[in-house]
Amino acid sequence: MPVQLAFLGCGFITGVHSRHLKGLRGTFACSYASRDRAKAEAYRRRYRGAGSYDGYSAAIEDPGVDAVVVAVPPRFHLELVLQALSAGKHVLVEKPAFLCMDDYRRVREARDRAGRVVLVGENDHYKPLAVCLRRLLARGVIGDLVLAHFTTVVERLKAAGDWRNDEGMAGGDAFFEEGIHWLHLANSLGMSIATATGFAPPPSGRGPDRRSKSMLAAFRYANGAAGALFYSREVPSLLRGVRLSKLYGRDGVITFESNGGFVLVRGRGLPRLLFPGFRDIRGYQAMYRDFAGAVRSGRPPEMSLEAAMDDQRIMDQIYAADTATAPAATTPGD
Repeated sequence: MPVQLAFLGCGFITGVHSRHLKGLRGTFACSYASRDRAKAEAYRRRYRGAGSYDGYSAAIEDPGVDAVVVAVPPRFHLELVLQALSAGKHVLVEKPAFLCMDDYRRVREARDRAGRVVLVGENDHYKPLAVCLRRLLARGVIGDLVLAHFTTVVERLKAAGDWRNDEGMAGGDAFFEEGIHWLHLANSLGMSIATATGFAPPPSGRGPDRRSKSMLAAFRYANGAAGALFYSREVPSLLRGVRLSKLYGRDGVITFESNGGFVLVRGRGLPRLLFPGFRDIRGYQAMYRDFAGAVRSGRPPEMSLEAAMDDQRIMDQIYAADTATAPAATTPGD
């Protein structure tokens, strides 16, 4: 029988999830909940869902619902996840899942009391690029990792009415709200990041998107390797953000297109050009397959609360370091 899944929230990201779920017919039966019943019903019709609800509580309290997807701004995640777990529902919560480490701890306690599955919606963990890189490193094709360089730079400004411009709603700036996906990629290659620091240039103050939109994060892996993540959503770039990243080992180099287009391996043996896969390039279907398997078996999902808490630990280090090293404001003539 399909997992009865209710989306809490009918915004852009719910549409993204719903389109990818079309490829998993028979695995889930989707319903939609919104504070605006007409919007929920419109989503049900658009994506051929099983039902719609007038408000989030109505979906959470429906005994026919097995699991919910929390797809609202991060400010509201904690309340809805706790409510869902209290009602005995499994939960997939969009990332960033929560605003601080204490929120994660509260949810972990609630999850354990309820005996339910909580998957943090880090689809990048499941995308073919991440799977390919983990496999190559595990096989030792470039030997011991020495340096890692991740680049994601593109001009992608938010409009005036976008809730992400409200850091209270989003939980933080652009790096917190969206850069977390790239930080997880760096932290999920088979060796964990032990320590990290960050340097954020001052916001430009131009246009409606006034957030801080750039971050240089430097880190050291537990095995001693060093890495850096160049992140920006305000720098004009060719080809809609196509960028190269590299993993340097003692026996070779892995060069990859940051969004997953290709992987070039120059290590032991002849150079190889790999194409990780375009069918599920963003990893949504693999993520939902993992969620369904965890719900049915009771096993932990790959992208568990604990994995997300490790990312939050690193994020906290980056912002703490950036605050500590930020230059003091000056006045003309200083």
